[in-house]
Amino acid sequence: MPKVNFDILLDFFQSKMPPLVGVDISSSSVKLVELSRSKTNSGYVVERYAIEALPKDAFFDGNINNLDALAETLQRAWKRLGTRVKNISVALPAAAVITKKILLPAGMNDEDLEYQVESEANQYIPFALDEVNLDFQVLGPALGNADELEILLAASRKANVEDRVAAAQAAGLVVVVVDVEPYAAEMAFSQIRAQLPDSAEDKCVALIDIGAFVMNVNILRNGLSIYNRDQQIGGEQLTQQIQSVFGLSAEQAESAKRNGGLPDNYENDVLTPFRDSLVMEIARALQFFFTSSQYNEVDYIVLAGGSAVLPGLDDAVATRTQVSTMVANPFAMMTLSSRIKPRQLQADAPALIVACGLAMRRFDPS
Repeated sequence: MPKVNFDILLDFFQSKMPPLVGVDISSSSVKLVELSRSKTNSGYVVERYAIEALPKDAFFDGNINNLDALAETLQRAWKRLGTRVKNISVALPAAAVITKKILLPAGMNDEDLEYQVESEANQYIPFALDEVNLDFQVLGPALGNADELEILLAASRKANVEDRVAAAQAAGLVVVVVDVEPYAAEMAFSQIRAQLPDSAEDKCVALIDIGAFVMNVNILRNGLSIYNRDQQIGGEQLTQQIQSVFGLSAEQAESAKRNGGLPDNYENDVLTPFRDSLVMEIARALQFFFTSSQYNEVDYIVLAGGSAVLPGLDDAVATRTQVSTMVANPFAMMTLSSRIKPRQLQADAPALIVACGLAMRRFDPS
């Protein structure tokens, strides 16, 4: 694609990069993944990964609130990872990025195309261009009109990018790419899609990423997103309920949620009601998709995010929606290095889908 020279610190779309570590910075943790290519085939090798919890005050209302805490957590996670690679790719949440598809005349040289993109961006971005980081990708000829190109614009306030870059620099790391979380998840989804019957060709797949505070619903068809929506529900609500019912601190509740050891009434009094609420929100999200698109069904549901491994969630979703449901594991078809513990990776895999996609940014997907 043409190189954009808008004095930016990011490249939302550049795909082939030098060795780097994918770093998913969420509101509750940082997750790092390093991949390499297999020497015997074209597949990927999981070299290392690490997950490090963030202090509760690191984020507020989806924005970085404590830059020092984030930098310290990034540094700890990188040291635990045990790599020499300091180049990283990070991602912005979808809510922090404006995306827009536009049409421009075909046949322009790179310089003219950049100028036209910048001119068009002024119409769609509600901020001055010197306040944003901007990038674009040529998607190809417009449908039904070879004289026009379809262009995807992506822009974000500079503060969103600069905070992540500053935290990385304070941790001794170098940000070489800034992606968008759903795009990173889509890249990792290529590894999940291959696990579905006939690679889900011409099928609608709902990739549902359940984070700490937000559930992202991304409907993909043939590997491309056709619908995206965020809903305000996540695993932090379960943690808060555990705190309230059992009188635990936030840290104790989070540990008990992940590792067990809660009283016998936990499942009936806390887990089951939360799981039922989550299933209802998933069903509602799919209904929103049906009413706002030409489609009236999805063929598969893939659960991702830290809460995807809640006991019985996949079965409950399948029962409520009557759709085949699986828990995401983008590493299932990859080779694991000797330092990876397979059982632990399988448990952590659903939470690593964005980090996995970011790690894949160093490779040309073609």
